[in-house]
Amino acid sequence: MAEVAVNINGRSYRVACDDGEEEHVSALAEKLARHVSDLVADIGQVGDTRLLLMAGLIVADELADLRLQFTELKTHSDAMAAERDETTERVERLARRLEAVAARLKGA
Repeated sequence: MAEVAVNINGRSYRVACDDGEEEHVSALAEKLARHVSDLVADIGQVGDTRLLLMAGLIVADELADLRLQFTELKTHSDAMAAERDETTERVERLARRLEAVAARLKGA
């Protein structure tokens, strides 16, 4: 098991993670640290616990927004797939009709 050192609001924390996940965990910690820094700039030092709570809520809000966007995109994608399937069916019916007309003309 690997360990990553992260720095948030001037404090160093050691975080365990799976081997090979160090860069990912570091990037996540940097994003959280940016949120904390933004909060400190906006409201000042209100304690690490409160700052981390608020930063966590901001991240949770971002995740909720992304989930909503994903659901909307999935719904739109499903509708487009259904429309594509319907269009394909119409084109296939039209092709069969044209083939039937061509066969009648050939036989005439």
